[in-house]
Amino acid sequence: MFDRRTVGPPAEAGTVMEVLPDAAGPQDAVTATTRRRAGSIRRTTNIDTLRPDGLGADAVVDARARDLRTNLDGTTDVVGTATLQARISPTRELLSIGTFPDIPALQSLLGASVGPGFRSRVNAIVTDGCEDGSLLYLLLDDLPGATLVSGYALHRGGALDEMAAATHARAKAATGPFPDLGAQGDICAGWASDATMMVHVRGTGTLPVPIGPPAPILVRQDDPLSWHVMAELSPHAVRRRRRLDLVAPPAGEREHRLDLHFRDSHVDEQGSESIMHEYTLSGSVDLAAGRIGSVSPRAHVLPWVECPGALASAQRVDGMELSELRSRVRKEFVGRSTCTHLNDSLRSLADVTALHRTLTGSA
Repeated sequence: MFDRRTVGPPAEAGTVMEVLPDAAGPQDAVTATTRRRAGSIRRTTNIDTLRPDGLGADAVVDARARDLRTNLDGTTDVVGTATLQARISPTRELLSIGTFPDIPALQSLLGASVGPGFRSRVNAIVTDGCEDGSLLYLLLDDLPGATLVSGYALHRGGALDEMAAATHARAKAATGPFPDLGAQGDICAGWASDATMMVHVRGTGTLPVPIGPPAPILVRQDDPLSWHVMAELSPHAVRRRRRLDLVAPPAGEREHRLDLHFRDSHVDEQGSESIMHEYTLSGSVDLAAGRIGSVSPRAHVLPWVECPGALASAQRVDGMELSELRSRVRKEFVGRSTCTHLNDSLRSLADVTALHRTLTGSA
């Protein structure tokens, strides 16, 4: 079953989009951020993709990150910050980039596609200040995924069809905002060739629009430091935000605790923010051995009913060496049993090595 809805300001004709309400995935939004615990370090990031000049124009990226240590006596220290600003063309070409800390070598990325191959190019030029485990590295590593997801604004706003026609040749090479749909089958659980959404695409020739629930405010009223400061979002903006807590083990125990939250959200024409993807994950890590202990993910909001089928794939990281985690997830976690957003969250767990050094003062 599908229906057609018109979106857009009342004074305009609006955009007609197809939605599949019976095929929606979980819609259980996270309503509060976990309390910070004494003897912990919290890493938070956001990547905002804005379209101030219209849906068909360049995207402007405002990305921010912070590490906050909560000491045993309850006091806090901001122990790291990073920012990234960029402009990306409608065909995902990196037009400009500026960062803090300033890394001049990153200018060699200009002209590169912020898509397949971007992470390899970043890895080839990493230097002090953006090495693996740093805040800036995480922003750069997450930029291709956030850029791809930001294409939802084009789809939701009705601009995707026009852009697809104008960039058809490049879309065939998987460099446009949404590559050729025929090449996307089985890339993840929600895009499995026999999944509801893909069956609809083959039957109608149209890509339905998933509509998520409203996005609750995550900054705790009793703890303004629970998240770093972010800018106000404008219509058609897409925000990717992450939180990773590493908590020291109680006396006599070996393993640190992990608490992770991931959310993609979109702001519509009326300024209302809704959730596209949302996961939480709890787990443990044996930092003395350099290995993940175990993880337990939960899907809160996902677009399609088949998407939660990827949750079981997370168990593959149990016992995995932290030094191999990023590369192994990237190479091995592929296909219809996985989720690209969950994969990126699992890869970010490798940051606990650097976080532990800061938590213990051994950095």
